[in-house]
Amino acid sequence: MTQNYKPAYPPEFRQQMVELVALGKCPKQLSKEFGCHYTSIQTWCRAAGVPIRSSQAIAFAATSSVASLSANERQELLELRKKLKRVEMERDILAKATAWFANNKD
Repeated sequence: MTQNYKPAYPPEFRQQMVELVALGKCPKQLSKEFGCHYTSIQTWCRAAGVPIRSSQAIAFAATSSVASLSANERQELLELRKKLKRVEMERDILAKATAWFANNKD
């Protein structure tokens, strides 16, 4: 019987996941976005000493900090979030294109 073996994630990838969690990203969302298992991200974060906040805690922190912003700061925050979403979408498209070209080399 053949067992499907998936090689270990590179240390750079693990470090990137830990850094994203430390910045407040949700591990479950990262697991969906990058195709690794949620428990792997949890394990890497625990090993690095990075606490994992629940998505509810992240949402609460975001809403409570937005309430104390001025109107100009709120507007800037909205614009930055839109820009971030666009840049993340561009990054995802480039990653998929890179993977496609890597798999279709002749």
